[in-house]
Amino acid sequence: MNFHQKPVTYVGEVGLKVMDLEGMVQFYTETIGFELLSKSDAKAALGVQGKTLLNLETFEGVEPKTGRYAGLYHFAILLPSRKELGKILIHLHNNGIRLGSSDHLVSEALYLSDPEGNGIEIYRDREPEQWDWDGKEVKMAVDPLDAQGVVQAAADSGEAWMGMPADTVMGHIHLHISNMAETQKFYVDGLGFEVLTSMGAQAMFLGDQKYHHHIGVNVWNGVGIPALPEKTAGLHYYTLVMADEAKQAEVAERLHQLGAKVEDRGDYMETQDPAGNWIRLVV
Repeated sequence: MNFHQKPVTYVGEVGLKVMDLEGMVQFYTETIGFELLSKSDAKAALGVQGKTLLNLETFEGVEPKTGRYAGLYHFAILLPSRKELGKILIHLHNNGIRLGSSDHLVSEALYLSDPEGNGIEIYRDREPEQWDWDGKEVKMAVDPLDAQGVVQAAADSGEAWMGMPADTVMGHIHLHISNMAETQKFYVDGLGFEVLTSMGAQAMFLGDQKYHHHIGVNVWNGVGIPALPEKTAGLHYYTLVMADEAKQAEVAERLHQLGAKVEDRGDYMETQDPAGNWIRLVV
């Protein structure tokens, strides 16, 4: 099962508002290993094999984030294999990048931040047959990563790191939100995701077609926090790729019924979750 292609609804691209476009492009190409696909004075598109995964945009008056807002906790880049995770682990370590790591049972993950403080996860999934289910919920944990095993997988391949490999995708996005109940209603009743793991009143992981999560949400920044201001650096938007125009229209109609605004922008439809995070529904 490929959880990141149609008819599954999945995260396609993430857009960030940035202060230093040149510095961020350098980080995402040299440190993360994305290709620079296009660039102007104010915008840059980065990705893998011609496919955009990250859009950076800067503008007059953009300010650094101070204080607690809704927005990005991290976006997560999904690699196709354990050896690829090992290769980038060695590369990041050799470049002195500060890393966190975790074994989530369903996946193995590295954590870091970009120069402007945006959270990044880089991970690989275990095979779905290896995931452990408890009724309708998939079991996830925050266990120590077997870093030695991950590095060994890279060493056994005999391959050097050459940037992001083919088949790399945007695996999921994890958001700071302000209200759990409202968010659940929006993502489940509106967008059509299913709660796959719940951490009580603190966090929730939602996926389509039984993927462990395409969307993570948490209230760790506080309940009732405001939306990220328009001129503050951080998450600009993320896209959800829909199976077809009929699905897009159906989702838009459900969101309308929940009282959410949905605007037709031509290339995509745009809405905001209850915390003020912008979402573009694309086909």
